[in-house]
Amino acid sequence: MNRRRVIGAGSGRWRPAGVGVGATAVLLLAACGSGGGPDTSLTPLATPPPLTSVVPTPGKASPGSVTKVLTVMEENHSLSQSLAEMPYLNKLAHHYAYATNYTAVRHSSEPNYLAVAGGSTFGVTNDAPVSQTAPRVGTAASVFDQAIAAGKSAKTYVQSMQTNCDPALGGLAPVKHNPWVFFKAGRANCEKFDVPSGTASSGNLIGDIRANNLPNVGFVAPDLLHDAHDGSLLAADAWLTGYLPALLASSDFTSGRLAVVITADEDDNTDVNKVLTVVLQRGLSHVVVGVPLNHYSLTRLYAQVAGSTPLLAGNSARDLAGPFHLKVG
Repeated sequence: MNRRRVIGAGSGRWRPAGVGVGATAVLLLAACGSGGGPDTSLTPLATPPPLTSVVPTPGKASPGSVTKVLTVMEENHSLSQSLAEMPYLNKLAHHYAYATNYTAVRHSSEPNYLAVAGGSTFGVTNDAPVSQTAPRVGTAASVFDQAIAAGKSAKTYVQSMQTNCDPALGGLAPVKHNPWVFFKAGRANCEKFDVPSGTASSGNLIGDIRANNLPNVGFVAPDLLHDAHDGSLLAADAWLTGYLPALLASSDFTSGRLAVVITADEDDNTDVNKVLTVVLQRGLSHVVVGVPLNHYSLTRLYAQVAGSTPLLAGNSARDLAGPFHLKVG
């Protein structure tokens, strides 16, 4: 019988896999398309691809320290919806680790992306253009610029974005899903390292995965057809199958130095706003975390990897690394 370590209220017990726990996983990879248009090469799979053959020790992280975090951001679905309609991600969640009490900061999309990237919503309550949001953000630093200032690397991969650091409102890669663009103090960095992702066969994201060249602080934004915003959860799940097998087989991952977080910006507009958050790391097996976490916990994790003080609300946010057995730095 598989046993799953449950951490949180009533933790300290082993629970049989699949019994009594509802969970949702969100992979913090934002799907990226080649410079021109969306990646339409991926179709939903009837049977998810097999997971990596590496079998981790239950409940324990790899001896290696996590020096890289890559987040994949899905859209607008709750924990229960994501678990029910994303079979590949569900399988990953139960094989590695997921949180059952992870919430977004608020509705709508843009404030949640800002929260992850900057440790604050900066008073933004809706989806607005750069001309309105950037003045609110002011000279604040992003987790990406913070990492670069600390001598680490940062990169964001945006599917279907036309050019680096593109402030465009429309299309399949709206700026509300590309947080680095709002931080004017980091504009020069954004223009270098906020890039179109490419496709599952070529481009920036799959190239960096294959070369074991992912950044210390990474973020993936699939486009509207593949993040479950306009497309289905099954289409979002299929998008993940185009990248994750290569990612799980990479030296970045098998060495234990890379942790992948898959989450969602918000749920389907309920007051609960609980989303699936899945954590993939070489040493994790059947871990379920029940302590309250939110997007500021992710801000905090990025800062820990960069060796910096967490930004704004990230500094007081509940730690994500500890409950997930991640040794950072």
